[in-house]
Amino acid sequence: MKRNIITIDEKKCNGCGLCVSACHEGAIRLVNGKARLISESYCDGLGDCLPHCPTGAITIEERETAAYDELAVQAHLGQHRVQSQTDAPFANAATIAQTLQRPSQLSVSDLTPMVEAPSAASQLRQWPVQIKLVPVNAPFFHHADLLVAATCAGFASPRLHEDFIRGRITLIGCPKLDGVDYAEKLSQIFAANEINSVTVLRMEVPCCGGLTQAVKRAFAASGNMIPWQVITLSSEGRTIQP
Repeated sequence: MKRNIITIDEKKCNGCGLCVSACHEGAIRLVNGKARLISESYCDGLGDCLPHCPTGAITIEERETAAYDELAVQAHLGQHRVQSQTDAPFANAATIAQTLQRPSQLSVSDLTPMVEAPSAASQLRQWPVQIKLVPVNAPFFHHADLLVAATCAGFASPRLHEDFIRGRITLIGCPKLDGVDYAEKLSQIFAANEINSVTVLRMEVPCCGGLTQAVKRAFAASGNMIPWQVITLSSEGRTIQP
């Protein structure tokens, strides 16, 4: 039958997940960081998800497709509610942007149960950290010193937290593995927030050049030229002088 149904442009989708929450039928899920219509029979074609998409990745078109199946939707939603209750402790950590509290921010009473302080404390100040998953308007971006780091840097540098993450909001990505252009997402972050500075932490391998280029294009697209620097690490974790 021919009817209205949503279409999602994965190239425009930034993986924010707002459409997932807006869809009352549970027809949309995030798959590999992108919104996807999991069943055409679940979509009623009314488009409640459209105004929630910040990038305009969702449209409605009329085409030949399966009929809307309300009984299947109810069964699907019932199964999803059960799964959500089971996964609840893990779901919040994965989807909600949050500022992390570090030991320096805790009171003495909070530290009492600890047997001893760790030899190296994490300096990560927020969650999530993936470029493609972080919300554009997350509160931790306000007047932030931003670190845009290659995923591999965390494994190459033994002092990543002390030398680079400390005092910064951290975003990580790998242009080669993710297969997405970070420039659009970064330009939205630069345009929507007062960013103090940007540090790009890349590896010496050629594919990491995509990270630097994405930041450059994001500056141009956002109209904000923020003070920035590029730091390159060798595969042994040493800083390579330019």
